[in-house]
Amino acid sequence: MPIVPHGAQAPPPPRHTGVMVTTVLWFRRDLRLRDHPALLAAAGAGDRVLPLFVLDEALLRPAGAARAAFLLRSLRALDTDLRSYGTRLAVRRGRPEEVLPAVVAETGATAVHVSEDFGPYGAARDRRVADALAGTPLVATGSPYAVAPGRVHTGTGRPYQVFTPFYRAWLRHGWRAPADSDPARVDWVDWADADTDPLPDDPSASADLRLPEAGEHAAMAAWSEFRDHLGRYPEERDRPAIEGTSRLSPYLKVGAVHPRTLLADVGPDDDGFRRELAWRDFFAAVLHHWPTSARRYFRPEFARLPYVSGRLLEERLDAWRNGRTGYPLVDAGMRQLAAEGWMHGRVRMVVASFLVKDLKVDWRHGARYFMRMLVDGDLPSNQHNWQWVAGSGMDAAPYVRVFNPVAQGRRYDPEGAYVRRWVPELRALEGAEVHEPWKAPGGPPGGYPSPIVDHAVERAAALADYEELRRHRR
Repeated sequence: MPIVPHGAQAPPPPRHTGVMVTTVLWFRRDLRLRDHPALLAAAGAGDRVLPLFVLDEALLRPAGAARAAFLLRSLRALDTDLRSYGTRLAVRRGRPEEVLPAVVAETGATAVHVSEDFGPYGAARDRRVADALAGTPLVATGSPYAVAPGRVHTGTGRPYQVFTPFYRAWLRHGWRAPADSDPARVDWVDWADADTDPLPDDPSASADLRLPEAGEHAAMAAWSEFRDHLGRYPEERDRPAIEGTSRLSPYLKVGAVHPRTLLADVGPDDDGFRRELAWRDFFAAVLHHWPTSARRYFRPEFARLPYVSGRLLEERLDAWRNGRTGYPLVDAGMRQLAAEGWMHGRVRMVVASFLVKDLKVDWRHGARYFMRMLVDGDLPSNQHNWQWVAGSGMDAAPYVRVFNPVAQGRRYDPEGAYVRRWVPELRALEGAEVHEPWKAPGGPPGGYPSPIVDHAVERAAALADYEELRRHRR
């Protein structure tokens, strides 16, 4: 059975006679109660609403400790919020195409409501669930994006491959106002006592991770605090030593806040932050139209560049992952990632460029590691940002852009505060000299390693490799 968009007609399913008719609201990447179009649609159907989450091992298995922990904490926060309205979050573990038909059979539900998923796995999963429901409609309303993939296209109806024209069209298209989904007006079903599976233990307890507070209220508090400083965002966003970014990406990932809620508060002069939300929509649209770009080079010729392999690959990956490359800004970023499951956006670009162009490692190794480690690991944004840095994706930076980790450190961490926070071996060095510790008398202090490679040499080699590739493409 196809997924039914909200408002479309579906054949009436047979009614279960053992319980009062319910509507199932299947939570996924929308772990909130406000500005929730699918909740509004479910409540508007006139039936009682049963809140459900399915623990799907296909999604839990690849998640690292940070992402899994934040998801579990977000589910507990959602359950707490639901309790204030007289219900609890029902949890079932298993394959969604098996769980949802069973829940419908047990409750006599007349429909299952969801926020539409446009990712490769999510879209295929929803098709399987819709078929398995066999007569009970799977109703999709809204999405995790301000503008859903497929809505913004060129004048000829094709998807955009470059961000700037996409952004102009995205602004012209616009987005809806936040949905008025008041949970106090919903007739909730409390079904959780005997029919729920326990949530797994929090994996962050053994990983010593410092994660943000989870839940919708925490998301709105973070937004309120950042909004007061939004005017300084363009000047502060690239400074990793200060809190110049919103830190909202984990909340957007799990849907504790909808981007439309944020856009409703963004003023006409706050274009820098609005563009960041548009980038998120752009990458989602790219993955929707080109699903193989999550795992393959969008420009396949770049796969022919001479990347390292074997023991050298493992040695370089180990040094990079462990923050032991000898380049302080790179190492600070990788150590922040290990400690917080998060890394400053500017530093993400630097460490990615260093892995691909200085260490000559295929971008997919870095993308996989980021997805495992990041609390905000989001497939379209992560994969396509890596392809952007590698020069192999849509709207790609020219391959000739090679980030210099020393110059980037001096420019964006001029006093070295960010580096000294995460690389304690270098705290004795003063000011900007922390970015070139090999120049200190006696070499790098405190057992800090010498540079794993010479950036100038590797940059020249990367550009020569690109020129050779470009010649063969003519």
